[in-house]
Amino acid sequence: MLPWTTYDGMYDAALNQPEQFWLEAAQRITWKQAPVAACQTRDDGWYDWFPDATLNTCYNAVDRHVEDGRGGQAALIWHSCATKEWQTVTYGDLRRRVAGFAGGLQALGVGKGDRVLIAMPTMVETAIAMLACARIGAVHVVVFAGYAGPELARRIDDVGPKVIIIASCSFQGQTAIPLLPALNEALAKAVHRPRACIIAQRDACPAALMPVRDYDFHVMEHAAPVEPVMLRSDDPLYILHTSGTTGNAKGIVRDNGGHAVALALSMELIYGCKPGDTFFTTSDLGWVVGHSYGVYAPLISGCTSVIVEGGASASAIRMLCHDHAVKCLFTTPTQMRLMRQESRHLSAAILPALARIFVAGEYADPTLLDWARAYFRKPVVNHWWQTETGWSITAHFFGLPEREPTSLMDDIGWPAPGFLPAIVSSHPDEPCGEIVLSLPLPPGCLAGVWKDRAIQAPTAYLDDTGKFYRTFDEGMIDATRAVHMLGRSDDVIKVAGRRISGVQIEKIIAAHPAVYACAVVAIPDALRGQRPVAYVVMNSDEDQKPSAEELIAGVNAVLGRWVGLKEVRFVRHLPITVSGKITRKRLLVS
Repeated sequence: MLPWTTYDGMYDAALNQPEQFWLEAAQRITWKQAPVAACQTRDDGWYDWFPDATLNTCYNAVDRHVEDGRGGQAALIWHSCATKEWQTVTYGDLRRRVAGFAGGLQALGVGKGDRVLIAMPTMVETAIAMLACARIGAVHVVVFAGYAGPELARRIDDVGPKVIIIASCSFQGQTAIPLLPALNEALAKAVHRPRACIIAQRDACPAALMPVRDYDFHVMEHAAPVEPVMLRSDDPLYILHTSGTTGNAKGIVRDNGGHAVALALSMELIYGCKPGDTFFTTSDLGWVVGHSYGVYAPLISGCTSVIVEGGASASAIRMLCHDHAVKCLFTTPTQMRLMRQESRHLSAAILPALARIFVAGEYADPTLLDWARAYFRKPVVNHWWQTETGWSITAHFFGLPEREPTSLMDDIGWPAPGFLPAIVSSHPDEPCGEIVLSLPLPPGCLAGVWKDRAIQAPTAYLDDTGKFYRTFDEGMIDATRAVHMLGRSDDVIKVAGRRISGVQIEKIIAAHPAVYACAVVAIPDALRGQRPVAYVVMNSDEDQKPSAEELIAGVNAVLGRWVGLKEVRFVRHLPITVSGKITRKRLLVS
C-alpha cells in the first residue's frame, strides 16, 4: 500500500528524505539481512544501494510466492507467433524447473560471479536460464539470438562466459533459423573458451549435440535441485549490452538489491499492478524491457507475465489480452504502428480487463497515441527510460489515487522517485537542451559498466563536473515538472544558429493519415550549417498519398519556413535496430 496520495507528496518524500523513502520501498521485497542504510558511495565514486543487506533475486521472483500459497498461479504464459505453441508455467512448476536447471549449472562448475551467456529467443527456457543464474549468483548475459558468428564472438570475448546457453533455432517469420552454425563460428573466432554449451532443443529444428562440449537443456532441468544462494545487494545480477544507438554497445551491469526494490516499487506506483494481475510486454527478453518487465518485475510482484516469441500481430495481441485478462500492456511505437496498419481490417478492441497501455523504446507521436486510445478505448501513455536506468526515468503514475490530467498524456510524464532531471543548454535563453540527472541515480539503475572483466564506474556517462548523468536526450521541463522529449542530442538540428529537434518535424509529418512512419536527419548546408531531410514510409493501402510539397507545406505552416525542410525522400522502410529503434545515423550514409 503506497503511503502517498499525490505525486508531489511522493516526489518530495524521495527528494527530501531519500534514506527513509528507499528503506520503506525496500520493504516490498524479502531480505535475508534487511538493509539499515540505503545508499553508499563506492571507492570509484559510483554508488551502491542497500550495501549491508543480503537477498536472492530468484527467491523473490519465485520461491516466496510458492511459500505464500501462490504455487498454482500462472507465473509465465508463453506464446510463439512463429510456431503457434503455447505454454503456461505456474509458480510451483517454475520453482521446480529453475531449481533443477540451477543444479545442472552448478554441476558444470558455474558459481557466484561466473558469467553465463544466453543466446536464445523469447522462450520459457530463456526465463528459466536467467532465473537459474540468479539463484546461484551467476551473472547472466542475454544477447540477441540472431547475432551472426563474429558479433557473438565479440560478446563472448567481452564477458568471458563459463557456459553458453543457446536454442537449437530461432525464427524469422515462420522460417526456422539454426543457431548452432553461428555458435560454432563464434567459438572458432573467439579467444575465450567456455567450459560447456547447453542446447535447448526445439521440435522445428533439432540440433546434433557435440560430444563433451554440448549438454541438453531439458535433461539438465532434472538435475538435483539447489536452494537460492544469498548474495550481497550490490553483487551483480546481469550484464546487458546497449543496443548501440548511442555508439558502441556497452555492457551495463545491474545489481541484485537495488534492482529488485526499484522494480517492485514501479509495478505498484507506475503500472498500478498488484499480485495476481497479468502483465504483458511485447518485448524480446534480450532487451531491457524484456528483462525488467517480461521476467523480473512481474514475478517479483507476484503477477502473471505474458511473453511472446516473434512480432505479435494486432489480432494476436488482442487475443492474448482477452484470453489471459491482461491488465497492463507494454509495447513499443514500432509495434503500435504495425498494429495500426493491421487494425484497419479489424473492429475496435473490446478488452474489459485491460486497464492501460504503456509505450516506450522511442518517441511515439501524438497521432499514434490518439489512434491507440481510440482503438483500445483505454489510457495509452508514453514513458521514458533507457537500458542504463532499467526502469522509468519519467512516467504517469497509475498507482497514486490522484492521477494526472489527460492534457499531459502526450508528454513522457513526471520524474520517477529519485530521478532529478535538469536541462543543460548552450543557449541560456532557450528552455530546451540536454536532459541530465543529478547523482546518485536511484536504485535499479546501472551499477557500472563491464570492462576488462570488471565492473567500473560509468564515467563515459558523466558530465565534466562529475555530478550529473548525461542521458544524451534533449527536451524541456515545464513548471509542473512534466518532461517533454525532443529526441537524442545528436538528432537536434542547428539551422542558422537556431535549434530544432527532428522529432518536432517528425510529429507534424506523422500526423498525415497516409504516413506510416518517418525519420528526420540533418545534413550539412553551406549557407545555414545544417538543414533537415525527411525520410517517409507511406501506408501501402492509403489512396490519398501526399506529395513532398504537401508535407513540406505542413511543416512550414506549423514551425515556419526557417526550418528549411526542402527534401522529402519516400522510402519503403526505415533502418531499425533489432530492438525496434530507428537508427537515424544509418540514413545519413544511405
